[in-house]
Amino acid sequence: MNTYKTLAAMVAVCFSISAYAQTVDEIVDKHVTALGGADKLAGVKTLYIERSLSVQGMEIPTKSTIVVGKSMRTESSVMGNSMVQVVDGSAGWMVRPAMMGGTGDPEDMPADQVKQQLGQLDPFGALVNYKAKGNTVELVGKEKVDGKDNYHLKVTTKEGQKLDEFLDANTYLVSKVAMDMNGQTGEIAFSDYKDKDGIKFANTMEMASPQGNLTFSTGKITVNGPVDESIFKKPAK
Repeated sequence: MNTYKTLAAMVAVCFSISAYAQTVDEIVDKHVTALGGADKLAGVKTLYIERSLSVQGMEIPTKSTIVVGKSMRTESSVMGNSMVQVVDGSAGWMVRPAMMGGTGDPEDMPADQVKQQLGQLDPFGALVNYKAKGNTVELVGKEKVDGKDNYHLKVTTKEGQKLDEFLDANTYLVSKVAMDMNGQTGEIAFSDYKDKDGIKFANTMEMASPQGNLTFSTGKITVNGPVDESIFKKPAK
């Protein structure tokens, strides 16, 4: 009798685990569909994005060029000074004006900063194709975010980064992501999604970090435009 009870309990646990995993996958599948669908997302090879960054009363225009999964270049204009950040493969370089502790010449990007930037080479996030990427996803449950029901998913990337992603229970789009930022928890809120070539992009991103609050507003997005990959190569001084 005890053997029967033990076997029944094990079977129940197996079914419970199976149902739980299916629930996670159902949520993630609906998220992918909400963004535009797996085929549409897989077809994105390059992105060009213009944004305005609002911080401490300043408006800082930024332009980002991304070759998905490979390279990214971001250029910003800060009080008349140009700042450049580039990640190409597993390496990076940057140009910082004197007012930001640099010399105005190209310099290697520190390894920890490169690691932080690598996630941006994957513009649709850690949930899309999470199994193929080697990520794991756990459903924590439903929680309120700004008064709305959200699914709280705990994501661990293949590299060991831990993210808490919150998906709106009605739209299945990301409303908030929490992550470690230099040893402290930072949050990014996503809102005002717009459709571009059949793909949903958040038009507004608000970041709460130890360094203060930042707001990004999107002005222009080009999907699969031509990219001159020489812009990712570090120039000689």
